[in-house]
Amino acid sequence: MFFLAPGLTALIVLAIVPMILMLTYMFFPRGRFGGVVYEFTLENFARLNDPLYLGVIGDSLVIAGLVTLIALLIGYPTAYAIAQLPPRWKTIALVAIMLPFWTNFLIRIYAWIVLLSGPGLVNDALTGLGLVDEPLELLYNEGTIVLGLVYGYLSLMILPIYSAVEKLDPRLREASANLGASPFRTFLSVTLPLTLPSALIGAVLVFVPSFGNYVVPELLGGGKAIMVGNMIRDQFLKARDWPFGATLALVMIVFTFVLLIAQAVASRRVRNA
Repeated sequence: MFFLAPGLTALIVLAIVPMILMLTYMFFPRGRFGGVVYEFTLENFARLNDPLYLGVIGDSLVIAGLVTLIALLIGYPTAYAIAQLPPRWKTIALVAIMLPFWTNFLIRIYAWIVLLSGPGLVNDALTGLGLVDEPLELLYNEGTIVLGLVYGYLSLMILPIYSAVEKLDPRLREASANLGASPFRTFLSVTLPLTLPSALIGAVLVFVPSFGNYVVPELLGGGKAIMVGNMIRDQFLKARDWPFGATLALVMIVFTFVLLIAQAVASRRVRNA
């Protein structure tokens, strides 16, 4: 128990206490000059029905869902291909996947700004090759936000799927081939069902941080596309409306729990199928 004390203390101070404060603030109104007035109210929940906030939440869900889908379409074949490599090249490929995490996330996002800006490397290459007559507007739109989020969280999709593919018993695929199944049929009947739970885990790992991200929409989106993370930040730091900011944070937590429960149920059904 003595050795658990540091970890439990950090968990209580950094997670449980802030969570309790957030759940408490939701039931109080904002003060006239910011802060919290300790008078019970349900006004913060009623404000969630405002079309403005519902629109931001809906846009965030769409963007996060699109990011997750693209990450899955890119990450699954990438993970499968890495798992088929010889051990030496497999290690190199995994290091290459993890390499961006060794650099600060903010620096990596600024690198995309350098690449995609008007006089950036991408536009210089396109104009140099004669593909375009003038620089394209590649920054400050939802497409760039999706690109930045996919880049930031793609490895969170690849690694769980790779782990599942790597652990597959090759005799199962050999048996399928011996029974006359084509490689594609073997993939659909053997590989995909056995790796689907890990793909669902990767989807949750990508969706949750994409849904709450505020750095990428702020920098690559130029603040034109507001997501839930930006809205929560603005409530706490600009509007100083902590109670409503806590209520919006609760929305993110609820979506996270719903996704985790859905992932657990889907994985259980796949395993029992």
